[in-house]
Amino acid sequence: MMQNQKIFLVEDDEKIVELLITAFKQWGFKSVGAQNFRNVTSEILAENPDLILMDINLPYFNGFHLTQEIRKTSTIPIIFLSSQEDKMSKVMAMNFGADDFIEKPFDLEILIAKIQAILRRAYTFSKNYTGLKFKGYELDLKANTVCLREKKIFLSKNEMCILHIFFENQNRLISRKKIMEKLWGNENFIDKNTLAVNINRLRKKLMDIELT
Repeated sequence: MMQNQKIFLVEDDEKIVELLITAFKQWGFKSVGAQNFRNVTSEILAENPDLILMDINLPYFNGFHLTQEIRKTSTIPIIFLSSQEDKMSKVMAMNFGADDFIEKPFDLEILIAKIQAILRRAYTFSKNYTGLKFKGYELDLKANTVCLREKKIFLSKNEMCILHIFFENQNRLISRKKIMEKLWGNENFIDKNTLAVNINRLRKKLMDIELT
């Protein structure tokens, strides 16, 4: 894994921010917490992090809104870290573009493991590939886009990985376990609904460019 990757914390609980910054330093990560909650997206642009940890309840704008804004221009991995443990909050987070959802209080070792898995997948995924084509559709692994003629949409890291798996396994049955292992490395830490939400979100995007 790359060293000194940066994690941006969109969290207004100062104790949690201090805890995470200390823990991340021990694991070789750089990390910084949001300072201006009115203008979080600008701070993210300036810091250029490799991954974002996002709370839901925040001053001025909630995490759903911020994730939606970030997804307009970026596919940076986003993990929600929230005390809202209801199913609807998890589904909304994934639909707005999150890559994962972890409930508070959280297990620090599991959080680190998920961060490592997502970073490993996100930043080594396209190392040996630049693009794949299938019946007129083109998957650009560096730009994180899928195109059909003049139509183009941006994909999150999870969506890109799922579509990549499908493109490379045309006319083959792919097990749920295999997809989850590709996405997260170890399915034991993953909520059963997470994969389904990711695939449903991807399906909706593909329908927008008439892939289905």
